[in-house]
Parts: sequence; structure tokens; C-alpha cells
Amino acid sequence: PIIFYHAPNSRSSGTLTLLEELGAPYRIHALNLPAGEQRQPAYLAVNPMGKVPAIMHGDALVTEQPAIFTYLADLFPEAGLAPAIGDRLRGPYLRWFAFYGGCFEPALVDKAMGHAPSQAAMSPYGDYGTVMETLTAQLRAGTFLLGDRLTALDILWAGALRWTVMFKLVPESPEVMGYVERVTSRPAFAKAAAIDVKLAAEQAPPAA
Repeated sequence: PIIFYHAPNSRSSGTLTLLEELGAPYRIHALNLPAGEQRQPAYLAVNPMGKVPAIMHGDALVTEQPAIFTYLADLFPEAGLAPAIGDRLRGPYLRWFAFYGGCFEPALVDKAMGHAPSQAAMSPYGDYGTVMETLTAQLRAGTFLLGDRLTALDILWAGALRWTVMFKLVPESPEVMGYVERVTSRPAFAKAAAIDVKLAAEQAPPAA
């Protein structure tokens, strides 16, 4: 089975949701973020960045959400969540994974931290407004990111948008809110949430 390094109610909850959506066999190695377990030597030997998620599949260690999602969706092709190489959607599929890690997350971090916009020539993502306009235009064009076809992209993006809207980092536009509702109503999201509730309870300090 896949060993899944996970912390409840963190960004790795997206990977948990994907594992449930895929019906993949996995074992959770839970990390307690408030206790700082992600910064201890045992986990830094897995991921020196001290971040979740990470997965171990045989001898293959995969970190970074876009890479993990790509790997897992390809590993379970019977779930139909990844356009195959040669499919006309494969290029756009990879594009939106790269856009998530290379543009969306850095733009939101800068916004959350109140960083002044970088010079256009030095910014890896351009500017926050253009990132959001590009994403919104894509959402407006179809039911899912790739039109009428649900893919692993949607599990990643819908979960991330739900959180970022909650923290007022992404506007509650009709395109975003409709998309989040369509995707996060899937049973895998409820299953992942229930697992996180149980894990978080187990990690909670005992009552005084």
C-alpha cells in the first residue's frame, strides 16, 4: 500500500480526498503539526522541507501536491481521473497542475502576507489579479477545469479554493463558488473530512 504522510486539516487533506476518490490502498502516517512533528528528524529524513503531504510507494518518494496528484491518478488509471498520454486533454491537465504550484499558491501566499507586488520581470506568477482572472475564465468555460470531464485536477483545486475562500484570499465569485459546490459534494470529500475529524481528536491534548 501507499504510505501517506498526513496531518489532519492541512493541505494534505487534498491528497487524502484523492486517495479516497481513487479507492487506493493506503496507510496513514499521521503527523501532529501543533506538536511540531513535521520538524523532527524522523520526518525531515522523509521530506527535508518539513511539509505534508508526502507519499512513499515502494521505493518512490513523492512530495509536492501537483506531483503527488499526477503520480496517484496515473497509478490508478481505472478510476479515469487522468487523461492518458496522447489524449488531447493531457497537456491542459498538466498545465493546470503546474499553474497551481507555480502561480496560484505563490500568489496567495504573497497576498496573505501582504507582500508588495514584485516587478513583473521578477515574479514567477505575474500578479495576483491575472492569476485569478485566468482561473476564473477557465472555470467559466465548463463544469470542471477541463470542461465536462472530472479529473484529479478538480479534487486538488476545489479543495484548495474552498479553504482559500474561507480565509478571504479568493473572492466568492459565482464561478468559484459553483465549482467548489459541484466538486466538494462528492462522497470522497465527506469521507476525508470524517477521517480528519478522528485524527484531530486523537491528536488533541488531554483536557485539563
